[in-house]
Amino acid sequence: MRAPLSWIKEFVEIPASITAEQISDALIRVGFEVEEIIHQGADLTGPLVFAKVLSIEEITEFKKAIRYVGLDCGEKQTRYVICGATNFAVGDLVVAALPGAVLPGDFKIGARETYGKVSNGMICSARELGIGDDHSGIMTFTEGSVAIGADAIEALLINDVIFDVAVNPDRGYALSIRGIAREVAGSLGLSYTDPVDALRTLKFTDTGKGVSAKIADPATASVFYLRTLSHFDAKATTPIWMRRRIEKMGMRSISLVVDVTNYVMLELGQPLHAFDKSKIKGGLTIKRAGKAQPFTTLDGQVRQLDPDDLMVCDDEQPLALAGTMGGAFSEISETTTEIALEAVRFDPTCVAKNSRRHKLSSEASRRLERSVDPSLAQFASARFVQLLTENSPAQHVATVIAGEPRFSPMVEVDPTYISRIMGVDVAPAEIVKILRTIGCEVNEKTFEVNPPSWRADLLGQADFTEEIARMVGFDKIPSILPPRPKHASLTHSQKRRRAVSMMLASRGLAEVQTFPFTNQETIEALGFLGERASTYRIANPMSEELPLLRVHMVPGLLEVAQRNISRGAKDFAIFEMGSIFRGVQKLVPMISPVLGQKPSSEEIASIYASLPPQAFHVAGLLVGKVENEDWQGKPRSYTWQDAIAFAQEVLQLCNHSWTIKRSDIAPWHPGRCAELLIDGKPVAHAGELHPRIVEMYGLPERSSAFAVALNALPDSPLVRPSTVGTMPAALQDVALIIDASVSALEVEQALRAGAGELLESISLFDRYDKIGDGKISLAFSLVFRAADRTLTGAEVSALRDSAVKSAEKATGAVLRTA
Repeated sequence: MRAPLSWIKEFVEIPASITAEQISDALIRVGFEVEEIIHQGADLTGPLVFAKVLSIEEITEFKKAIRYVGLDCGEKQTRYVICGATNFAVGDLVVAALPGAVLPGDFKIGARETYGKVSNGMICSARELGIGDDHSGIMTFTEGSVAIGADAIEALLINDVIFDVAVNPDRGYALSIRGIAREVAGSLGLSYTDPVDALRTLKFTDTGKGVSAKIADPATASVFYLRTLSHFDAKATTPIWMRRRIEKMGMRSISLVVDVTNYVMLELGQPLHAFDKSKIKGGLTIKRAGKAQPFTTLDGQVRQLDPDDLMVCDDEQPLALAGTMGGAFSEISETTTEIALEAVRFDPTCVAKNSRRHKLSSEASRRLERSVDPSLAQFASARFVQLLTENSPAQHVATVIAGEPRFSPMVEVDPTYISRIMGVDVAPAEIVKILRTIGCEVNEKTFEVNPPSWRADLLGQADFTEEIARMVGFDKIPSILPPRPKHASLTHSQKRRRAVSMMLASRGLAEVQTFPFTNQETIEALGFLGERASTYRIANPMSEELPLLRVHMVPGLLEVAQRNISRGAKDFAIFEMGSIFRGVQKLVPMISPVLGQKPSSEEIASIYASLPPQAFHVAGLLVGKVENEDWQGKPRSYTWQDAIAFAQEVLQLCNHSWTIKRSDIAPWHPGRCAELLIDGKPVAHAGELHPRIVEMYGLPERSSAFAVALNALPDSPLVRPSTVGTMPAALQDVALIIDASVSALEVEQALRAGAGELLESISLFDRYDKIGDGKISLAFSLVFRAADRTLTGAEVSALRDSAVKSAEKATGAVLRTA
């Protein structure tokens, strides 16, 4: 929300020594973000005057229409200027920049010859003066509203400072000058005058019968003020000062009635709506629409009403979408002479539902859905009558009231509780002072606090503690870590996750985070079947394109890779840790347990049964080259072996032993995918992605991936100590000829079985495929070591022969001798 300093100063006594930056800092200190400080008029210098259009000569011999305009600038002779705008006529009053003036953007004005004429100045639009965004035409004023030759900079109140303040949803009262001014005064310790105080004594005499008011359901609105006025002249114009204040707040001046409703809303925070009384049949009632029907709002849009929409209706039809936008049928027009002014404290939830159901966010709905001061309906409607009768012939006829304002209950506050929660001692006297500053009434003996009417959010001690903290200043509260609970530590699974992420990061993989959403098209495209394709549909998805919970981590990584490749990335490795969701069980309906007490064990079980099962996985994607070509060697791309190695490193880090076998599970390449098993249960898959998937996402050939189900890993020691051998190791190499259909893993397992307990390690170091007859050669290195002695040559030979015989028996291997 924008807040002009000139308007704030009407309610706060701000010394000249306080700068705009200090005011901005004061707002930030009490919880309001100031997004911008606009120094309006700082780059504008005169002379800038009001002028009357005396003559207009159309110049048509050029490509675009040009006017040669004669102006009365309060000088002895007519001044002529060239102007391309066409939204003014003879007799209109405009703003003229005379030679010597400098407009925003360092645009200097001088007499110059153009289009065969001498232009001795310039007629200005709002944008050219830096006071608005309207560039569709120059600014015009009606006769009598401004004086010819008068200083336009002063009359238009151009020189001002405007604060653009971001207001949090729980601070709806600050969407007004009244609220912002109070915060400025409280933060800087300055004197504040509430504009409502001057309206408390404002009374109007009823001179006739007004339109009746009714609230059909008290739950939808608490109080309804309906004031009827007559003798209004639609030709009455908005005074310059009011028009300029509305424009500084970022709104357009439309007509006197609309401008007054907007002005009061911006000043006090209470939205108002004016109806043309002649269009009202009977009285006005706040009630539900009751049935689906078309309704045309003020913006000209035809909207289909929901039966649950809250409306303001007469005896025949709906006239306004309550708290959101009025209807076109009953809007103020050029023929309006009688006005019915509505001021209501609507239920915030009803207005929020109206706004969201119709995707219609208005200045009124933004305030009402954040809760408006219940007492403002009376004072804001009185302020409207005051301003309209002062600036037009309108007369008050009658005021009708339905309902009554409802206020928050009193709260008993414990000063020691506030200090304990804040972590800093605040004296009771200081607490009383701060609470009174924000508008509370406080009994110093009992510490009973009556919250101000505009703060519906102050309901408990925690709310008042937050108020004390922000007014004291969050920077004044020391940053002290809470004491660590005895024996507190990360859980086993937390330590495991942290260790895995640190290991992968140290290996050069970048961690990414994606949304856990997908769609049926992706599930089918990646080839997931059965349980791996079953998931849950989200009730209120962030995007209709992604309405399902993800069933695997790899699709999200593929999308990240595709996006980065489109932006020029070529070679990278990424990983992600997170939950996946498989639709393996039917969920029970969600329950909302009673607040204020611990749910029963049955309720807790029901809550968990309403949640999708979540498996925690880590997955990685390897794209492009792992080593680039340079003077030290040739490039090397990631392969399926790298993906399998990463998966094995994860299992090794978690201190597990595993077996490995070939797999053809999607989305990996059949025959180039490994399945890692612990106790016969699959816990990981890794290898090269299917060429179809690689092509679909535009990845480099041979891109690989791995995925490990961390939640499927059995509990294991976080550290598995190993001893350092003091005796020398004996190394033996064996080369075996086997059928190509036999896997290296089978041969390795057979060698291990026959090598005995003194085998320390075994590794495959060579494969030779050109033997022929469907045979291949595999070469293994076997390391033997005894803990208590040096092995003799005879012992090592015997162990080697035993391993070879075991392989020959289990796999049909033949020892290669040449």
